[in-house]
Amino acid sequence: MVRRAFVTGGNRGIGRAIAAGLSEAGCDVVIGIRDMSSADYLKQALGVEVVACDLASAAPLPDVTREVDILINNAGVLYDAPLFSDAARFVETLSVMVEGPYRLMQAALPGMAERSYGRIVNLSSGWGSFAEGLGGPGAYGVAKAGLNALTLAASRQAPAGVKINAMCPGWVRTRMGGASATRSPEEGAETAIWLATLGDDGPNGGFFRDRKPVPW
Repeated sequence: MVRRAFVTGGNRGIGRAIAAGLSEAGCDVVIGIRDMSSADYLKQALGVEVVACDLASAAPLPDVTREVDILINNAGVLYDAPLFSDAARFVETLSVMVEGPYRLMQAALPGMAERSYGRIVNLSSGWGSFAEGLGGPGAYGVAKAGLNALTLAASRQAPAGVKINAMCPGWVRTRMGGASATRSPEEGAETAIWLATLGDDGPNGGFFRDRKPVPW
């Protein structure tokens, strides 16, 4: 059976590598992006469907979110500024990385429950781990900690056949991670692809890096 996957922020970096990897694995991939100006290029380059999905706004979610078997909550923002410097950026950060994934899961889970199958992967970070010191600039670590908490809480209510996990890609060479980062986008995407294609005996409600559990 061909599984349909939706990847937010799939136009570049880790998200693009996840989309490419899932496509290579035989999935029917849809990516959601804020700016549709690159949609035609992405369709040709990746062979995927492209839809508008701006999690920083109150715009309706794309209809495809109710039809997918795999949901990758990858979209993120990072502002290198003090936590209390800009309330609007705090709100935007949580909108994109906590409220957005919540809304997407809320939309996707009923269909997954009907099909008794679903894989949800939340792209988090060690900066969102209390065990690793809760780091990062501005609201980034706060949002990722919230995403981790959401992952665990959601996994406890996951319907039969649905697995919800979070992962840390490590320090990846992307626009956000910078050119000095130690990992390629493909290396950063590998654990997400693994979680997105778990077998029935795979984990649920975990936080992973390099396919290994890491502390919250």
